[in-house]
Amino acid sequence: MAQFSIGDAVRVRDDYPPGHIRTPFYIRGKTGVIADAVGEFLNPESAAHGGDGLPKQPLYRVRFRQVDAWPSYTGPAGDTLDVEIYEHWLLRAEDAQ
Repeated sequence: MAQFSIGDAVRVRDDYPPGHIRTPFYIRGKTGVIADAVGEFLNPESAAHGGDGLPKQPLYRVRFRQVDAWPSYTGPAGDTLDVEIYEHWLLRAEDAQ
């Protein structure tokens, strides 16, 4: 069952484990908002190392303000970036303080 709902504020774990990681390094530690729940899929981090990818992981589309992703961003303040991130990489924003 999905832990997050559309509109929830989340923070991406600020971890850098070795191996096949699907969470872009530039978004780790950043706060965004759940824009969509995409579905449940095999965990690619486990499957890439010969595992079965189970249990399936909820995948979310998380929306970040560009200026939060890149502090030197000089484009319009309303510009956003959507990144698909598996649930095990997300924390509730208020719990990550």
